[in-house]
Amino acid sequence: MVWPFKPKFRKQIARIEITGAIAGATRKRVLEALKTVEEKKFPALLLRIDSPGGTVGDSQEIYSALKRLREKIKIVASFGNISASGGVYIGMGAEHIVSNPGTITGSIGVILRGNNLERLLEKIGVSFQVIKSGPYKDILSFDRQLTQPEENILQELIDTSYQQFVQTVADGRSLTVEAVKSFADGRIFTGQQALELGVVDRLGTEEDARRWTAELVGLDPEKTLCYTLEERKPLLSRLLPGSRQVSSGIRSGIDWLEFEMSTSGLPLWLYRP
Repeated sequence: MVWPFKPKFRKQIARIEITGAIAGATRKRVLEALKTVEEKKFPALLLRIDSPGGTVGDSQEIYSALKRLREKIKIVASFGNISASGGVYIGMGAEHIVSNPGTITGSIGVILRGNNLERLLEKIGVSFQVIKSGPYKDILSFDRQLTQPEENILQELIDTSYQQFVQTVADGRSLTVEAVKSFADGRIFTGQQALELGVVDRLGTEEDARRWTAELVGLDPEKTLCYTLEERKPLLSRLLPGSRQVSSGIRSGIDWLEFEMSTSGLPLWLYRP
């Protein structure tokens, strides 16, 4: 596709926000935005991350797309209030990372949760008859305790995902795997500590990150604007801006509940405060 006004975009910095838990909707939106950045030939991208992380596969796909785009343009990540777990993983797709001193980051690790309602079901007299093709087909079933072989299988799965995470951080930050493992035990730390560990390059605000991004591509940091690629809002929100604000708290709660339900039993790169 041929875009008009190419010089306009070549003198601006693209900006993409990643906020909230990372799942399928986030992946779809960000991948579409990254494609637009490439098509419009922006010289650089400012990636603003304010996320506790999310699903493994979606985080990996965003990271991979950022790595491919990084071969063509400069990418700088700015960590906001929180950029933990999967947020860190995505940040590794940027060439440079700027963090606020007090940003909550880290939580490099993997978690998988299931629900065991066996005792509750016994109290109300409910049981399930299961016919399965193999002994592990109903692994993490909510009506019984895990067996030891099942725990071993799931632990191996988690360990493999964890190794992928550690290797990505080591590659992205030019650190050894041993160095990354010394702090990749699920702990959280501040942006200041992340700088000392080599996870980020500089401390600063998003404005500092914008200015650095402009300098990296030879643009005037005083004059260079950011072009934010946003998801198109629903018609009702555009016609009645206040309606979105009134229900934002309820909507956030519902979104988180839906995320919890949809990811039950999935390995997650997610910080859970």
